[in-house]
Amino acid sequence: MADTEFAFDSESTAVVVVDMQNGFCHPDGSLYAPGSEAALAPCADLVARAADAGARVVFTRDVHPPGQFDGNRYYDEFERWGEHVVEGSWDAELHGDLPAERADLVVEKHTYDAFHETQLDGWLSARGVTDLLFCGTLANVCVLHTAGSAGLRDYRPVLVEDAVGAIEDDHKAYALDHAEWLFGERATLADVTFA
Repeated sequence: MADTEFAFDSESTAVVVVDMQNGFCHPDGSLYAPGSEAALAPCADLVARAADAGARVVFTRDVHPPGQFDGNRYYDEFERWGEHVVEGSWDAELHGDLPAERADLVVEKHTYDAFHETQLDGWLSARGVTDLLFCGTLANVCVLHTAGSAGLRDYRPVLVEDAVGAIEDDHKAYALDHAEWLFGERATLADVTFA
């Protein structure tokens, strides 16, 4: 039986599926990681359960216009990671194994943090959402930064650990431990129920 601590009110809960895109989850993607691909089925399961219960579902897409980092002094993801999820590319599209039709909102973001200069915060607060269940990839990059940003905005961020992908297992372990220690909680798919 699930812990009542992780029984979520569908009216005030949203699942946030972070960056489950071809570029990260498909073997032909520019920044493919097997751990990201392995998170597809658990993310799809969580989305289906949440949507069936009436909770809101948000997908994020990491998208970079070709010249986004031209002239930047320090922040340059293309320099750090190589060119990836370029605007308009197959790489930037949501992976086909996800039930994207269940999304209430798709947020296009241009940094690790899905709250940075997007409509996400306003959209959630306008609908009375207070609890956010995070799944997706990468655990120690966009999942961690978006969940941390949610915590700073006084949402309850819960990372669903068996629905989170990473490049390395120790990256995932670090991200989950850090999130739990600093700003949020962690749960498993089996822990999570909706009412």
